[in-house]
Amino acid sequence: MLAAPLAPARTEVTRTAYWPRLLPLLTALACATRIPSFVRPVWNPDEGYLAVQARLLLQGGRLYDTVVDRKPPLLPWLYQAAFALCGSGSLTPLRVLAVLAQLLTAVALASLARRRWGDRAGRTAGVLYLLVSVGLNPEDAQAATFEVFMLPGTAAAVWCADRGRWGAAGTAVAAAFLTKQTGGAVLLPVAWLLYRRGAPRADVARLAAGCVLPVAVAALLTGPAGFLFWTVTGSAAYASPTGSGLHVLARVSANTALLAGASAGLLPPVVRALRTARSPAPELWLWLASSAAAVTLGFHFFGHYYLQLTPPLALLATAALQVPPRDRHRAAVRVSACCCALFVAWGLLAPRPELRHAERLAALLAHRTGPADRVLVWGIHPETYWLAGRTPATRYLTAGLLTNYSGGRDGLRVGERYAVAGTWPVFRRELAAHAPALVLDDSRGGPYAPDRVPTLRRLLAAGYTPAGRVDGAVLYTRMPAAQRARLSPAPYAGPPPARPARSPGAAAPGRR
Repeated sequence: MLAAPLAPARTEVTRTAYWPRLLPLLTALACATRIPSFVRPVWNPDEGYLAVQARLLLQGGRLYDTVVDRKPPLLPWLYQAAFALCGSGSLTPLRVLAVLAQLLTAVALASLARRRWGDRAGRTAGVLYLLVSVGLNPEDAQAATFEVFMLPGTAAAVWCADRGRWGAAGTAVAAAFLTKQTGGAVLLPVAWLLYRRGAPRADVARLAAGCVLPVAVAALLTGPAGFLFWTVTGSAAYASPTGSGLHVLARVSANTALLAGASAGLLPPVVRALRTARSPAPELWLWLASSAAAVTLGFHFFGHYYLQLTPPLALLATAALQVPPRDRHRAAVRVSACCCALFVAWGLLAPRPELRHAERLAALLAHRTGPADRVLVWGIHPETYWLAGRTPATRYLTAGLLTNYSGGRDGLRVGERYAVAGTWPVFRRELAAHAPALVLDDSRGGPYAPDRVPTLRRLLAAGYTPAGRVDGAVLYTRMPAAQRARLSPAPYAGPPPARPARSPGAAAPGRR
């Protein structure tokens, strides 16, 4: 008679203790996998770009006007808030927030898996995700950049849709999109879940409102024309599939191999599930497929793009591991843990020559200029500005926006004619209004070198003189005023435009 009431009590205690036991495990694992992120001041140019943007915003800059990038506004705002609270001399606060972002993603996946397949599946999903989340080149996996902060929104969108919370699901989709445009791909599995439930009009309206309203607010806060141009319409050349096929093939092969190696414990159960026709829920495959399409978009295949694949991959593996024999789940975790340890060690021990290069250039700039001086670093490493503590002479923080170098891949479609529309007139005006005290040509023979960029070549010839080389970069100092007057060239109209000269983007950068 006494045994009956005790069984429910034990069950309640077990369910109550589930999260207090799992959360410390996931927290410790999230911290351990991201230890390498704290050992370097900056991991890649994206972090450097965001750090410089945040400093400019703190100084009164306006996003999509005097501070520009092709990305949505949430992460620049987050960097700005962190710098306002903790100072702009270190990215450590952002690295802590990145750990929290990974933890939130793991918790959402654990909750999804637990709801569908039980307590053990929840633990498996959270652990597998964190183990595979660092399975790329450390400069892609350990940096506090767009994909890491996008993933909590994508996981939350599916979590809310799984529970029929359509307004919240739409808001999560919007948050992912406003962190990086490809985060909006999660709308596909969310829409499928809504369709499977019959798609009542009220729920469709809630989902649509959740998606649209946050984006509309962000557009109003930053200026609708500038927001639309810099986040959607102004990246046609960057997103073009035209480029060096061999270069792209090498990049996609290397990054796919890295993630496949990190996922060695996850892929076998997923493949077995496919072979036995016992595949998991279709929305998980839609999530993986939409994420793969987002990785492919633009045909660049940078390593950090692949992070978007890891949440649905972890859930698919967890679902497949529910099929007997159940002992395979331990093997999957063990293999994933071993692979994770290798990638963490790589992050701790591998040299970073590009970081050393940027630090040397930053030391030179800090030594040769004063804190109030503006400088121009012509290259693809905006972190040099941040490391030197100097203000850029232009809103275009890399040569990529002015030549499409990053989008041009291996040199094809690189040059002034492929620049973001309207940038070169603004660039010339800014250099005339705030002439840089020093110009550092960090192209090092790349396809965007000054000898291949007529406007920049003319600007340097009219006002600057070479003053030596530092680590392969060429330093230019400003000529005396009398010499500049003698050499001042006639106005240069720039290259023939490859697109209409007037556009929302051409107008927005010129406003003050």
